[in-house]
Amino acid sequence: MEKVYKRVSDAAITLTELMLPSHSNFSGKIHGGYIMSLMDQIAFACASKHSQKYCVTAAVERVDFLNPIDVGELVTLKASINYVGNTSMVVGIRVEAENILEGSCKHCNSSYFTMVAKDKSGKNAQVPGLILESKEEVRRYVTAILRMQEKKHQHPAFDEKTFEMADYAFLLRDKPIKLQLGEGENLEI
Repeated sequence: MEKVYKRVSDAAITLTELMLPSHSNFSGKIHGGYIMSLMDQIAFACASKHSQKYCVTAAVERVDFLNPIDVGELVTLKASINYVGNTSMVVGIRVEAENILEGSCKHCNSSYFTMVAKDKSGKNAQVPGLILESKEEVRRYVTAILRMQEKKHQHPAFDEKTFEMADYAFLLRDKPIKLQLGEGENLEI
């Protein structure tokens, strides 16, 4: 069967929602968890639209909350496919909030969701390839590849089986910590 390819624009989705008091915390700012939920929904919709399959979230990378969102602001989430593999897709999401009284807009959040397509039996399913039509789409695709390569080559300190405290004691100097290690565990900092 011949490989199918789709444009990035074929699955791009925009979602806009008014932020209500029920979405906020006690200071009138919108809960980050609520925004994360919207991001997961739009990532699902975008990936499912591209793959024409049910999709599940496999990973969420770099959720940076750049600016708070207030009650009464219009939040717009924009999602597009940045990368495709055999069965997975990376969905890039940008979150903006608009103060409708002032007409001002601010970038609040960006993130990358790795979504995996599933067939009817729950097994990973092939996804269509991606047609890249602009320098920006190529940049996003290459950036996704580099992020995946970086993730594969994580620092050895992240490996709990080979981690040696003494190798990283210098990082703990002048930090607001108190070491109360178990019996037999020692660390000079």
